[in-house]
Amino acid sequence: MTEAPATIRVLLAEDSYVVREGVRALIETQGGLELVGTCSDLPELLAAIDELRPDVVLTDIRMPPTQTDEGVRAAQQLRREHPDIGVVVLSQYVEESYAVRLFEDGSGGRAYLLKERVGDVEDLVEAIREVHHGGSVVDRDVVDALITARARQRSPIDDLTSREREVLSHIARGSNNAAIAKLLTLSPRAVEKHINSIFAKLGLGDEPDSNHRVRALLLYIAATGAERP
Repeated sequence: MTEAPATIRVLLAEDSYVVREGVRALIETQGGLELVGTCSDLPELLAAIDELRPDVVLTDIRMPPTQTDEGVRAAQQLRREHPDIGVVVLSQYVEESYAVRLFEDGSGGRAYLLKERVGDVEDLVEAIREVHHGGSVVDRDVVDALITARARQRSPIDDLTSREREVLSHIARGSNNAAIAKLLTLSPRAVEKHINSIFAKLGLGDEPDSNHRVRALLLYIAATGAERP
């Protein structure tokens, strides 16, 4: 005889009474889910977690006392103190920085949904079940926003010519001008001109050459993901 799946115990945190009651009604219609409590602010949520030990926390991203990032902070604290508790964060709008913070310590057991998806009970239930089993869910509109934001981010490295990028890659490896000239079959004067152009395009001021090289190295690592030698 097949054993029925265990009921997922859900704790809801939402300061809007209308939204809270609407979500309560949705959850209570779903088999396999049990709403064990509701909260309206962050301190109440943290206390309820310690008392009720839910399987999943379903929380608004903005709640009292500051109405900023309470949901994300709760998820981060749970990652440290109760890593087995899944968290579904609900947001009124796409907030890219909060989405990044939610997943920066790992995506397992975390979901980020827009509140407009709550009306689609299948999306909500799927997210709750997914984080309970250690998976992750990201609202498709949030994914689109993150991709667009990433595409908007340009590095000054993008303004370098292919030869200048090549020279900079050797600077990043710790090569001096003479070594670069030998590796690229260039004259020392040509290497110097390329380096001066690189520093100008990267917006590096009138500082000692060693400082230029360190800052250029950091920009190169940030833009390319290369590891520091």
